[in-house]
Amino acid sequence: VQLQASGGGLVQAGGSLRLSCAASRRTFSNNGMGWFRQAPGKERDIVAAINWNSANTYYADSVKGRFTISRDNAKNTLYLEMNNLKPEDTAFYYCAAALRSSYGLQRDDYRYWGQGTQVTVSS
Repeated sequence: VQLQASGGGLVQAGGSLRLSCAASRRTFSNNGMGWFRQAPGKERDIVAAINWNSANTYYADSVKGRFTISRDNAKNTLYLEMNNLKPEDTAFYYCAAALRSSYGLQRDDYRYWGQGTQVTVSS
């Protein structure tokens, strides 16, 4: 599975962005998926995750109520809607496909990774 993330950019605090992650194969629909982010000098941490059929989702406390993860299995695409962005949301954002149909919360739970897209939020 190859993953291509897009949609990052520069936005002012309070603004919105929508990230997309296109998968190259139909096996996307069988995998749990996640979005991670990594700021300079920090670890790559999970932001949100979703299981194969969208029945279950997870959000890091820092983004609850502001970010929404979703997927369209017919289009092999994962999304992250980000609203009310804050400067502390600035990071490279990565999409990843899990090893199974449910999602995991650790990096090791994910087998395939996209190349990342930069999100910069100015104050």
